Amino acid sequence: MKPLRTERLILRNWQDRDRALFHLINSDDRVMEFFPMRRDREQSDEMMDRLANQIEARGFGLAAVEIADTGDVAGFTGLNPTTGVPVFEDGTVEIGWRIAPEFWGKGIASEAARAWRDFGFHGLDLERIVSFAVADNHRSISVMRRIGMAARPDLDFDHPAVPDTHPHLKRHVLYEMFAGDPRP
Repeated sequence: MKPLRTERLILRNWQDRDRALFHLINSDDRVMEFFPMRRDREQSDEMMDRLANQIEARGFGLAAVEIADTGDVAGFTGLNPTTGVPVFEDGTVEIGWRIAPEFWGKGIASEAARAWRDFGFHGLDLERIVSFAVADNHRSISVMRRIGMAARPDLDFDHPAVPDTHPHLKRHVLYEMFAGDPRP
């Protein structure tokens, strides 16, 4: 993947030096508040390797967000084809993010998501990009709104991958954006 650049960020494929941060964001209770599981280091490394290989194969994916001025990695954001979501076809492209807490409140997720949104519509010629989150995940829903996505309450759903042991995480809200929609 050719890195994407914004005013403050470099969006790039994963590197070995990113492993500690990747594990942190996949095991931190604050970051993973709306996910039913945490990953240990081995599981985290396997996931990072899988994401890096997907990016290499497709040219896009859930990629590292590097702060250009410091070289620090803040988390990830990117585009990802979906599977197993009941309200649209497999392969529908979603935009997602996960940012370490020390980088929250700085507009990093929104800035990175805008770059991926634009790449999806202009670089990949996508007609539609979706995003979804647990209904109580107001931080992620705010990012969806800031990048110009619209709520689709008629398509909200109970996520089939969330176990029944976590009923408070089942209900997901869906947001979407189309290629011709205005962009903030």
